[in-house]
Amino acid sequence: MNIIRSYKFRLYPNRTQAKGMQTHLWLSKNLWNDGLELAKQLYTNYQKFPTRSTYQEISKNSGLHSQVAQNVFIRLDLALKAKIRRKKAGLKGGFPRFKSIDRVKSLHYPQSGFCLKTDERKLKVSPFGEINIKKHRELEGTIKTLTLKREASDKWYAILTTEAEAKPVLKNNGSQIGMDLGLMNFAVLSDATIIKNPRHLKRHQDNIRAKQKPLSRAKLGSSNRKKAKKSLAIVHEKVRNIRRDFLHKLSRRLVHSHSLIALEDLASQEMAEKNYGKSINDAGWNEFISMLSYKAESAGSRVILVNPENTTKECSRCSIMTDKELSERQHNCPSCGLSMDRDLNAAINILNRATLRTVPRSQDSREQKLTATAGIAGSNACEDEAIVSSVKQEAHAFRRG
Repeated sequence: MNIIRSYKFRLYPNRTQAKGMQTHLWLSKNLWNDGLELAKQLYTNYQKFPTRSTYQEISKNSGLHSQVAQNVFIRLDLALKAKIRRKKAGLKGGFPRFKSIDRVKSLHYPQSGFCLKTDERKLKVSPFGEINIKKHRELEGTIKTLTLKREASDKWYAILTTEAEAKPVLKNNGSQIGMDLGLMNFAVLSDATIIKNPRHLKRHQDNIRAKQKPLSRAKLGSSNRKKAKKSLAIVHEKVRNIRRDFLHKLSRRLVHSHSLIALEDLASQEMAEKNYGKSINDAGWNEFISMLSYKAESAGSRVILVNPENTTKECSRCSIMTDKELSERQHNCPSCGLSMDRDLNAAINILNRATLRTVPRSQDSREQKLTATAGIAGSNACEDEAIVSSVKQEAHAFRRG
C-alpha cells in the first residue's frame, strides 16, 4: 500500500515571476467561466455537457500550460456531474458559480510541467522558470503533483504531493483515550486531562478590528482598499498559522502517546452554520481530526469516531440517562451517585463506545496529572501558557479553562 502526503513550502518569486503567476490566475478564471458558459448553453438547449475534445479545443488558446488548463476542466466537469447527481436525488442545486479573481487562488499541475532542482533551492515551473523555494523538510517518496497557491497576503506557496511505499509500523503500546471536544476547553480526555482552548482568533480580535476599519472606509477599487485588504489578510494568515501549529503539535503528541484515540463524529460544519460558527471554526475541530487520522497511520495508533448521541446525558458508570442544561457543568447520576464533570463523563462514554465496552470501568477518585509546556502542547509564537492540566474524576471543583 502506498501513502499519499502533501508538503507546503514558501516560494519567493521575483517580480516578473509573481506577475506571470498572477496573470495565469486570471487566465484560469477566464477559462473556467468560458467553459461554464458553454456548458450552461449546451445543457439548456440539448440537455448535455461539453465533451473532453470540446474542452481541449477551448483550452488551446487559453494561454495556460496544458496541465493547468486540463485541471481547470477536470474540476469543472466534476462540479457539473455533482449537479446531475443532486438533480437525480431530488435535491436542489444549480450550476457551479462563475468565478471572480478573488475566488481563484491556485494553479494545479497534476502530472508534469515542474521539477524540483537537485540543489532543492529552486523549483522549476513552466512557464515561469526557476523559482526560489524554502524547503524546510525532506520529501518522502516520488513527487506526483504541484499546486502553486497565492494567499490573500500575496505570499506564494508550493504544495507538493508525493507517493511513497508504506513502511512497516511498529505497534503502539500506549493507552487508549476518549476525547470530548468542546468550546470552553478544546478537549477533555477520559484520563481527566484538560486541554485548554487557546482561542487564537479571539486573542487577535482587537488587531483584526483595527485592520478592518480602514478597509470599510476605503473606496472600492482604490489602492488604499487593496493595501487595507492585504494588511487584514496578513493578520488572518498569522492566526491560521498559529492555530495549525497548535493542532499539529497536539495531534502529534497524542498519536505517539496513545494506541487508540476515540472522538465523537461531529458534524461541526453544520454546527458552525447554525449556532457557534466563529468559535467552532476558531477551534478547528475538523482540521484536528484530519491531522489525528493521518498521523495515527504512521504512529501505529488508531482514531475511531463514534456516534455522539447522548454522550453527555449517559452515565459512564451505570448508563442511566440524565437530562442536563448546557449551563450544568457537573454530571450527577441519580441512580448510582456518580459525580464528575460533564465533559469528563462524556469522554469516558466516547472511549467506552469505541472499545465496545458493555460494562464501563468503575471510576475512582485518583488524580491523574499531565504537565506540558507551551512549546509542545501550545504555540511558541504566542508564548501560550501550558494548556494541559488535569481534574479529579469525582471533584466538584472542576477547573474551567
